[in-house]
Amino acid sequence: MAAAADRRVLALASEITESSARDVPVLLLKLKEFLSLVPLGSGEQKKLKEDLYNYGLIQYCVLVLKQDYSRVPGSWATAASISDILSGCCVGLDPNGDAEEFYKKLLPSAVQNMLVLGRRIQARFVRSVKDKEKGELLRSFRLVMDSLCRLFRHHTLLTSTVLQQEHFLQLLMTDDVETGSDVMSVLQSIMQVNSAVLSRVPEDALHSILDELVYKLSASSNPVTGHAATRSLLRMLEAKPDVKWMMAARYKGLRSLLSRQWTGKGFGRELSRLLDILCSGSYQQGEMQRLHQAARSIQAVWRGFQTRRRVRKLPVAVTTLQRSFRAKKEQELLSLKRKKEEEDLKQQLQLQRVRAMRMFREKQLSLLEIVSAGQMDKHIQGTQETSALLIQKHWRGHRERKRFQQQKALLKQYKAAVTIQRAALRFLEKRRKIRDSLLPWKQMRELTDEQRLRFQQKIDTYVQLHPAQQRAAEQSQELHLQAQEKLGQRLLRWKLEQDGNQRREAMLAQINTHISLLTGAPSLRESSATDVDVFTSRSVPVALKAREAHSTMLRRSRWPWWRKLGEEFTEEGDDLLNAIPDMELGTLFIAGTNTAEDP
Repeated sequence: MAAAADRRVLALASEITESSARDVPVLLLKLKEFLSLVPLGSGEQKKLKEDLYNYGLIQYCVLVLKQDYSRVPGSWATAASISDILSGCCVGLDPNGDAEEFYKKLLPSAVQNMLVLGRRIQARFVRSVKDKEKGELLRSFRLVMDSLCRLFRHHTLLTSTVLQQEHFLQLLMTDDVETGSDVMSVLQSIMQVNSAVLSRVPEDALHSILDELVYKLSASSNPVTGHAATRSLLRMLEAKPDVKWMMAARYKGLRSLLSRQWTGKGFGRELSRLLDILCSGSYQQGEMQRLHQAARSIQAVWRGFQTRRRVRKLPVAVTTLQRSFRAKKEQELLSLKRKKEEEDLKQQLQLQRVRAMRMFREKQLSLLEIVSAGQMDKHIQGTQETSALLIQKHWRGHRERKRFQQQKALLKQYKAAVTIQRAALRFLEKRRKIRDSLLPWKQMRELTDEQRLRFQQKIDTYVQLHPAQQRAAEQSQELHLQAQEKLGQRLLRWKLEQDGNQRREAMLAQINTHISLLTGAPSLRESSATDVDVFTSRSVPVALKAREAHSTMLRRSRWPWWRKLGEEFTEEGDDLLNAIPDMELGTLFIAGTNTAEDP
């Protein structure tokens, strides 16, 4: 039976895919025949509904509800039948793999399309003048509303969706008696299915529904409309008692209007219950108003007392305010005066600096007039060397400060790593000591006689099954020597590893000591003889390397200014100095001097 159903569903799905949009609604009516052939609530029906959902036929039903049925065979009765089929397929359907798509998209879309379909049928029903056509449209409208009620009865989360839809409010805002009473019946069903739905509905939507119900009670004289509106208001008040406060505040003359206009119309029981609830709400609202008036009187007396007390203290407050204002004003004037004096002083210093610079330039020019032409090149060279030294000093200072910042960050990371390692090693050592202290107290569990006998039997059985091989004395001696040799090698490797670990630990300790000494070293002005002894190396290779570096720095200090501008000439200059002997350098300097002095 299930296989036949699958074939029918697959054939219908393929036929709908190949058909035009006009013929799809008529083809979807075959689903009613499919559902009638399987028992209600059975596993076959559930399997059929899942197949309809998986093949997309239920989604087709949701989509075709939005089209115009005036030219479809069967007209709006076909649309109502499709809505009935859609609600029947969605009831009891719980798709496993695509539940979020079903509950959050398909069901709300089905509710919206049913409400849109209801609006279209309602509009044609109101405009229709033929009795036969009106009867068919009314039956179709009621079938759509019944399908909607059946849908949210089994899926209660859809009740808030229905109330928040603008189409539902427009269905309710009709002057037609029959369709309006059907829509109010849907509202009563919603209150009956989910009484807590009003707490999830926005306040503006709730106000719109209440306004329409109260308007029907005040503007209509039909007993059917009045009875339906009264029952709807009563259900809403029973579902949410807080609504009576809202109604008492929004519709103050509703109780007198109901008692005057609808008494003796055939629904006195519901009307009397509604009047009792509104009366209790108005009484409680009057009591709350009386309490609010009392609170306002108390607040007025207290505020008057506070105002009179502040008025009595006003002269003192005014004097204090004037004193503080004058002090603040004087402080502002003083700060402005100090700021102006600082600006004047800064301007005077700048002028003095400009005058000093001008005098220095004039003095330089006068001195240059005295210097002979032969000494001019030497003077210019000295000026250039002084300028180069100044530029180098600033550049090296900038570079060393930049390097120091980088080294400072690296040193901070290193210290953090050392601190973490030290804490981890201390923790592991503590845990090791605790474990070692607990080991002597662990006593071995003694075996009973039965356990000893059982273990001895197992050992004898194993020895019988696996007898030991008989070896000669020479073979045993050779095997013993091999074992001793491997044990000696293992002990030697372990000893070497221990020595290597000790050397590494000693080197790490030495490096840490040097780093701590370098970071905490005093400046050259504050250093003493003991600090020099601390930083003096006792290693001969280190001393030789330091002496060589010192001599290299002395040799570079005699370079001309153009070779000290940057580090890009260092390697080239070193190669040149190494290639020219000291005697030739001296001769070269003497020749350069003579050449400069000849003119």
